This record gives sequence, C-alpha cells and structure tokens, in this order.
Amino acid sequence: MSITGQLLIGGAGVRGQNGEFRAIDAQSGEPFGIAFGGATREDLDAACALADDAFDRYRETTLEARAVFLETIGHNIMALGDQLISRCMAETGLPRARIEGERARTVGQLALFASVVRSGDFLDARIDPALPGRTPLPRVDLRMRNIAIGPVAVFGASNFPLAFSVAGGDTAAAFAAGCPVIVKAHSAHPGTSELVGLAIAQAVRECGLPQGVFSLLFDSGRSIGQALVADRRVKAVGFTGSRAGGMALLKIAHNRPEPVPVYAEMSSINPVILLAGALAERADAIAQQFVTSLTLGAGQFCTNPGLVLAVDGDALRAFERAAAAALASVPAATMLTPGIHAAYRAGVERLRGHVDVELLAEGAAGGRYDAPGALFATSADAFAAQPALREEMFGPASLVVRCADTGALLRLIKSLEGQLTTAVHLNDADHDALRALLPTLENKAGRILVNGFGTGVEVGHAMIHGGPFPATSDTRTTSVGSRAIERFLRPVSYQDLPSTLLPAALRSDNPLGVAQRIDGRVVRGGAAV
Repeated sequence: MSITGQLLIGGAGVRGQNGEFRAIDAQSGEPFGIAFGGATREDLDAACALADDAFDRYRETTLEARAVFLETIGHNIMALGDQLISRCMAETGLPRARIEGERARTVGQLALFASVVRSGDFLDARIDPALPGRTPLPRVDLRMRNIAIGPVAVFGASNFPLAFSVAGGDTAAAFAAGCPVIVKAHSAHPGTSELVGLAIAQAVRECGLPQGVFSLLFDSGRSIGQALVADRRVKAVGFTGSRAGGMALLKIAHNRPEPVPVYAEMSSINPVILLAGALAERADAIAQQFVTSLTLGAGQFCTNPGLVLAVDGDALRAFERAAAAALASVPAATMLTPGIHAAYRAGVERLRGHVDVELLAEGAAGGRYDAPGALFATSADAFAAQPALREEMFGPASLVVRCADTGALLRLIKSLEGQLTTAVHLNDADHDALRALLPTLENKAGRILVNGFGTGVEVGHAMIHGGPFPATSDTRTTSVGSRAIERFLRPVSYQDLPSTLLPAALRSDNPLGVAQRIDGRVVRGGAAV
C-alpha cells in the first residue's frame, strides 16, 4: 500500500487542508517522507456524520460477521509485511524485534475480541419470565442485554504505535462491542497510522460493512482532537497518554451538554516493593531483573518501574550497588520522539540537582536522541514532604526510597496515588508481611504481581490494565483484556415485548445459542452452566 498523507473519511482518502506536518526520523530528528494534511472541521463533521449513520446498522450485525471483521483486520495488517515494520522503525526508533512483537500482540488482540464476540457472553443476556400467578402482585416479563454505546473516538498512543494505536486495544474493543470508531492518529507515527488505517478500511469493504464504521484523522495541532471529543455524535473516548492530555479531554467531555465517558490511561510510577526476606536472599538477582525491566524499550512503558520502596539497611544497599553496576553497562536507546527525549532529560537533570536526591548510577551515553538509564535514591521523609519527587519520568529512570522501618514503608505506600501496577518481591518468610500490605495494595493498583515487574502486559481474560486515578480516569475498567469491551456497552431492559420483537439474544428459543441468565441461573444450550 502507498502512504499518501491523506485522511480516511469513511475509508475514502481525503487530503486534509488544515496545515500539514511530516514524520520525524526518531534517530536523526529530521522530517522525512510525504507531508500529512491536517483535518478541517468539515472533515471531522463528515467522519462523525458517517459514524452516526453507520451505528445502528453496525451494532446489529451478526456476531459471526463482527468476529470475521476483526479477524480480517488482523489478516490485512499482517499482509502489510515489512513495509509496516520498516516505516514503524523509522518513525519510532524501536528495534525490529519489538515492532514485530507488537504487531503480533495487535493481531492477537483482534483475535481475542473475535472470540469474545462469537461467544456472545458480553451481551449478558438476562431473562426474568413473567409470573402472572404470583401473589400479591404478578411479575412482568423482563429481559436485558448489553448494546453498543455509540461512535467511539480513539486517540493513538505515542509509545505503542500498533498495540495502543489505530487498530489497538481500544479500537478492537469498540469494534467488538458494535461501535464505529474514529481514530485521531498520533503525529509521531503518521505513516504507520495510515498503513494500519488502510488495512482497516480494506476490511470494512471486504466485509460489506457501512463505510462510516471507521475513519482516520490527522491533526496538525490539537484543535481537531479536542473538537472530536466535543462532538455530540461521539459517545465515548479511549486515550492513552499523559496526565495533562487525559485531563484536558476529560474536561471537554464533562463540559458537553451531554457528558460522555473518557477512558484515559494516564500516569503511573508502578512501585516495586522489596521485602526483607527477598532482599536478604537475592538482592543481586532482583537488581539485574529490575534494570532489565527499567531499560526495556528505553523505559517508554506505562508500567515502567519508576519507584523502588524498601526498608533501609545492608541488603537494600547491596541491591542499589548491584543495580547501579548493571545499569552502567546498559547502552542508551533511542526514544520515540525528540520531544519525549527532551522531557526525559529535563526530568533526570531535575533529580540530579535535587538537594535530597542521590544519583546512584547513570547508563552509557548514546546518540543524539538516546536515553541513558538513571537510578536515584532518597529518604522516605524527603519523598513524603516533596510532591515533585512523585512525578512520573517517562523513560529509563527510577527512584529508590529508603524507609526507616516497616511502619514508614506502609505509611509511604498509603500516601501514593493510584497505580497501574505494584510489584512485590518476597520469599517464604515474607508472606505475613505481604498479607498485611495486600489491603492497601488493592486500594492503590489495578494489578498486583509477585517476584516480577509490570512491564509485559498479558492480553487475556483475567488481565486488568487500569487502576485508581491518575493511573486511569475510571478505576472500574481495563484497557487490556477481554473485559475492555465493557467500556463501550450499556444495558437495556425490555418489558413485556412480544416475542417476535425481541432481540435474538433474548428470545426463549435462543437462536444465537448464547448464555442466558434465566431466573438467576445461567443456561447455555438448554442446560445450566
């Protein structure tokens, strides 16, 4: 496929006339390739009108047709071959293995949601049959199912150009729910975005779906993204990015005449808690694993271990020395954009010059936009007193906080903001200590893991990639895993509808064969589950 720099309005290529921009080579910082045209308000209106028109038809497509659509997108992405990989590498600076792995994850997510759609369980079909003879009052016939919420706006993420972007988890979940999607592409990887957008548009045509099921917009500034959230036809928003960006979109969505949900993944420093037994037993091994996680992908993961908490003592200092030695030998890696690199270096310099912070180690220098890892340490008192020490540094930097005792450690954990992940390292002697911490950890994080690190998010049915604010804007939801579909659904109850008018999932003969909760018992294929 050819990269044209065009918008995709209902799948049709349109040249944006609202300014233009070029992709930036991540390693050189220089613009390259064809210019991309920014969308106008008229382009935005056309995309939203098409999505609104397509909604009722698309949400009632058969489960099989929707599943095939998701699988066809995955097939078309794979068919892009090396063109997609090479373009993505140039725009992001990420290595080939990482991009190929992320492509596999993207296609895997689409396949997962295809299986979710086929099962029909997301419909949550419930039937409370009429009881005309019940006394003192008869019961009406009540039936309920989930339906799609409406057109969804998705903002591509900078750090996952495939898995959290045009055909990423938000888009896959929205399509699976039955929602048309309008994607605002991230300006850091526009060529990658257009290629994937073309693969989706091709799938829309191949599957005979309404053209408004998908549109892709480029924005030469911020006005189109903001206007997209404000548009009355958009009923939900998916966003992965900074706290400032997420909060700005939340404000727009909440100030609309009809407020809509914004599912924003924003800020998390992902504390790593080192308990006494584990530290005494394997400080060196934990340090090696920590540095590997910290520097993975130049630290540009939302689950990057940006904070280490432990009781001070010989074992913690041994961990620090081992981590410092390991970090010093890790070569710097190219960051996604010059802007991200500049923000990271500013954050490192801020800590380097802080009176209460000690620089433990810094990685080897690299190219112009490469990011050396950095490890710092401070006291629990300083960390508690200075909110600036809690700010996320997007990159391969972390801060060790030395606590005087377990009481200080617990107080510090309780003072933290919401997190995507919390990792705890322990051995058998630490089980009672973790048992005491668990209630607090459950209140602070969406995912609690033992003897590992948060980088590496499994896409499955039990995964929660979310957490209390500011990790996400809605602590009840996840952006990864099969439960992500729930963000784009709402329940509708039907009372005393004639059987011929009932949605197929709620008919007593159950032509779809989906699970139905009848009088509180789940039944599939005529048998209780």
